[in-house]
Amino acid sequence: MFTTRPELVGTFGMVASTHWLASAAGMAVLEDGGNAFDAVVAAGFVLQVVEPHLNGPGGEVPAVFTTAGDPTPRVLCGQGVAPRAATPARYRDLGLDLVPGSGLLAATVPGAWDGWLTLLRDHGTKRLADVLSYAIGYARNGFPLLERVTAVVNTVRELFTEHWPSSGELWFGATGARFANPRLADTWERLLAAAVGPSREAEIDAARRAWSQGFVAEEIDRFCRLAFRDDSGRDHAGVLTGQDVADWSAGYERAVTADFGEWTLAKCGGWTQGPVLLQQLRLLERLDLSYVDGVATADTVHLALEATKLAFADREAWYGDTDVPLEALLSRGYAADRAALITDTASFDLRPGSPDGRTPRLPAFLSAAPLDAPVSGAIGEPTVRPDGTTRGDTVHIDVVDRWGNLVSATPSGGWLQSSPTIPGLGFCLGTRAQMFWLEEGLPNTVAPGKRPRITLSPSLALRDGVPALAFGTPGGDGQDQWQLCFWLAHTVGGLNLQAAIDSPAWHSDAVPSSFYPRGSIPGRAQVESRLGVSDELRARGHQVVDAEPWSLGRLSAVSRDQEGLLRAAANPRGMQGYAAGR
Repeated sequence: MFTTRPELVGTFGMVASTHWLASAAGMAVLEDGGNAFDAVVAAGFVLQVVEPHLNGPGGEVPAVFTTAGDPTPRVLCGQGVAPRAATPARYRDLGLDLVPGSGLLAATVPGAWDGWLTLLRDHGTKRLADVLSYAIGYARNGFPLLERVTAVVNTVRELFTEHWPSSGELWFGATGARFANPRLADTWERLLAAAVGPSREAEIDAARRAWSQGFVAEEIDRFCRLAFRDDSGRDHAGVLTGQDVADWSAGYERAVTADFGEWTLAKCGGWTQGPVLLQQLRLLERLDLSYVDGVATADTVHLALEATKLAFADREAWYGDTDVPLEALLSRGYAADRAALITDTASFDLRPGSPDGRTPRLPAFLSAAPLDAPVSGAIGEPTVRPDGTTRGDTVHIDVVDRWGNLVSATPSGGWLQSSPTIPGLGFCLGTRAQMFWLEEGLPNTVAPGKRPRITLSPSLALRDGVPALAFGTPGGDGQDQWQLCFWLAHTVGGLNLQAAIDSPAWHSDAVPSSFYPRGSIPGRAQVESRLGVSDELRARGHQVVDAEPWSLGRLSAVSRDQEGLLRAAANPRGMQGYAAGR
């Protein structure tokens, strides 16, 4: 069947990401003898430069990976925690019902630097200077500027002019075909100057300390004591301190897995939305799904939308950085009981279940009248308001090498419109704390040292116990919906990686948004118009929005089969993602 580009096939190495320069940098590292971990780190830093409206140094990075020597899926937790002063009472005393979606109050400890460096130290082979050189080069000498960056800056121009002058100083120059951020290059080179030690690993640890206990933490501490406008309409100082930065470090944990026939799918834990993909698939496991000529039928899309609503209702009731009852949520018995709720008619209700007989509790905020706040913007790009509020952000990278190392990473946060630029560093902090609730007693209630229940959701799959596939997409709450589209197209529809990415996608706007102001639109479904099932879905009660033919998701994927053949594919939507390999 027709695909927008070929599925790449080779034996040496494959890199797929949301930007061609990141894929090229990752491939250059592989060509220079590096492994998949060296390559993904290099690509990740390049993405901080060339997609600054989607991620930055002040953000975070979760990843799922396996190594050539160990097929057990592991998770890199590069998501920073809430500051010690971040309590529900602290925010409520400011007259807030929600953590703002922009400004300094929503900052968690930046996790990307320590996350990437921890992965490089433990599983890479290259020195930090080698992998960081590509990003420094683009920051220092300039890179081709995406039109979307200029559009985002123009959207928040008034905010930058009146309230965030340091951001205006940096980003009002983002016009034309080429842009540079030399202050960011200076920061990275200063960190490299501190990377001194008797070994590669010691150098990396020294650079980690220079960030968390040195000048970066000091600059963050000073800047967060200043008050800036956020989307509450008022000026607030931050609660993040340099000590918060010093006290946190990235780490590892076992992935959450679920078996589906010959496949085992691995995700990050319940402190992310990752297991919701497993729940959707468990709900659909015994239902009749079908594809015709590579396209999902109306029945399949209807069932998938209804499964999505049930799984995401459980996300709202049960997920957070706490003891999530995942064994029960992913059990076949629980899924069968929940799947019985799916009828031929679209549901407009948010219906969490009762795993192990527990009584679900939804945030009271979700019981109010739904806000007209869609799940995400098209192609996973951020939906940006003039006050800087962003929904649906992020970038993604997948890498596989000739030795069998496999990694999927979804960096995000610290995008240029999230909070004011820290002048001495050339980047801004993230706003991931907006995903917490201020209501006491919920799994995702804000608390010091706690991770927000993030939307970032990389995926890795094993086939017959052998690591075989890494994939993911940006898109906020849409990530595990568009990944569901890809997975079904690949495993049910039988499409190769590129055809599965190209296959028409859909998502539900009934999913409560994880981004300020946390709205949803019950019953509404967005489908790419070329899916051709809108009338049939409307007949089932869905409020269908015909999206543009190529508008939903920014997926990429790499794979390795049992003969050692490597494959890669990337998203044509937005004309930006690319795969490289040989």
